[in-house]
Order: sequence, then C-alpha cells, then structure tokens
Amino acid sequence: MLLIHQTATEPYFNIAAEEHLLKNFSEDIFILYRNEPSIIVGKHQNTLAEINLDLVRRKQLKVIRRLSGGGTVYHDLGNLNYTFITNGSVGNLVNFKKFTQPIVDVLRGLGVDATLSGKNDIRIGDKKISGNAEHIYKSRTLHHGTLLFSSNLDALNESIDIDPNAYSDKAVKSIRSHVTNLSDYLKGSITIDELADLIVNHIKGIYPNSHSFQFTNDDIDAIKLLVDNKYSTWEWNFAYSPSYTLSKQIPLGNDILKIFINVERGIISQISFEGNSLNKNKRLELEQILTGCPHDAGEIERKLMAVRIDECLPNIPIDKLLAGLL
Repeated sequence: MLLIHQTATEPYFNIAAEEHLLKNFSEDIFILYRNEPSIIVGKHQNTLAEINLDLVRRKQLKVIRRLSGGGTVYHDLGNLNYTFITNGSVGNLVNFKKFTQPIVDVLRGLGVDATLSGKNDIRIGDKKISGNAEHIYKSRTLHHGTLLFSSNLDALNESIDIDPNAYSDKAVKSIRSHVTNLSDYLKGSITIDELADLIVNHIKGIYPNSHSFQFTNDDIDAIKLLVDNKYSTWEWNFAYSPSYTLSKQIPLGNDILKIFINVERGIISQISFEGNSLNKNKRLELEQILTGCPHDAGEIERKLMAVRIDECLPNIPIDKLLAGLL
C-alpha cells in the first residue's frame, strides 16, 4: 500500500488528487490531508441548496463537488481527511466498516469511546466526529472520511445554514447532525499532526508492505490539469447539479415579490416574477433577459446591470434582488 501524507492544503488539488490516484494507479493507497476552509458537496447534490451562498461569497470559500455521493461537509485545518483507495472484486467493493474500523481503533487506543454509527458515521455518544462516503471505479473503491479534531464548529454550522424550503429537486439531501471535536475528548495533550502519525503507523501495522509515496512532477501536472478542467469549474461544482426549482419571496413594503425559477444543467430555463407593484412590460423584459442565463451570481448580476431595475421593480436594491434569485 502506498502511504501519502499530503502537506499541501489546497482543496481543489487535494480533491482532484483522489480521482487521479483512483483512475491512474493500480496500487492500494492510503492518504491523509487537510484543507483550507472550504465546502465539499456530494456528487449528486444541488450545490446551491446545500451551502450558505452569502457566507461563501463574503469569505471567498471554495466550493468543490467530490466524486462520491453523500452529504455536504465543511473542511478547515482543524479537520483531518483520510482516504483509502483499494482494489477488490465486483460485488464486494462497498464496505464502510472495513475502512472506518482502523480509525475507530486508533481513537479507542487514545481512550476515546468512538463507535461506527449507522453505515457511515463515527460518533462519540450522540455527536458526530466523522462522515464517510464511497465511490466505485471499475474494481477499485475510493473511501474517504472527515475527522473533526479542532474544527471551527461555528463556521461549519454557518456554512450549511440554508433555507430548506427554497429549493425543490430530486438531489441527495444532507442529513444535519450534531457534531463535536475529537480534541474535546482526548485525555492527554496531542496535536492533529501527532494524531496523523498515529493513524499512519496503525495503517502500516495492518498493511506490512506499505511504504511512503510522494507525487512526482508528472503526477502534480496531471492533478493540476484536472483542477483546471474540472474541479475548479462552475460547470462541475454548480451546473452538474440535478434540475431544480427555486421559489422565494421578497417583502416590498405592502407588497411581496414572488420569484419562481426552473434550472436545468445550471441554466435558467424558466423564470417568472409576481407582485402588484411590478411594471408588466418591464417584468417580461427582465424575464426574457434572465432566461438562458447561468444560475450563477456573477452572470445574473451582469444581466441585471444591463436593465433599468427601478423601472421594473421599484424600491428594491439590486443586491436584495440578487439574493432572491439565488
């Protein structure tokens, strides 16, 4: 087994590296890495329905869609990510317990009463410290999980603070859980790097023929190309979402502006505004301008700047309208 303790914390690179290793290597692999603050969504999720877009824009957080399914997670430097990539036989590739048990064993060795809960969570009591997901490629399994060590839990909760009723779709929905940090339960003083070393040593004991591996220049170039062509793109991270409908209401004095949007493959296929204070002709013009526009803040804002919003929607600032469109 190849052991990769990745020191780079660039989330686009680290998420792309998993796909590179899955599809271009034949060996079994174990990876540990941390990411700078970022939000990682599941492959089959509607990104906009899962993230606090206002926070993402204010903090300039990177939002990245991963290969595996499951729910949205928040990464920062207080979160340790582990990944197994292994070969297997068709029909026996999905095995969450196989890959979470080594992590549970390390934590129990530190005196932490950690258990695998359900199919894919590691918990301490009723609080979650680790979520896991898997992706199958041919006869190889990619299993990855988070491990909250000293994460900013306020930032974590704020990053997924969304209106659950705004979007209607058939996308996979995140299951919100009460979370906690592992560091709060450790009896002795230990750093996240020391925990990483303990995990690596435990993996070496399970796989005696394992050895350290570092990316070659060719690997780095290939991963960076994957970042440029996929993992940093709006098309993958947002437009890949299943078709969805957005319904929002904006109070306007004695009136309410109602907005309805249908989105397919990231593009607004239909949009309508309802409200007593609307200028009908200008409303139709605005609907026509936004139809066919990518459902993206920057693209929508550029469209809005090209029309006289005050003639169509009196008494509404453009930033308030923009928030209602996303």
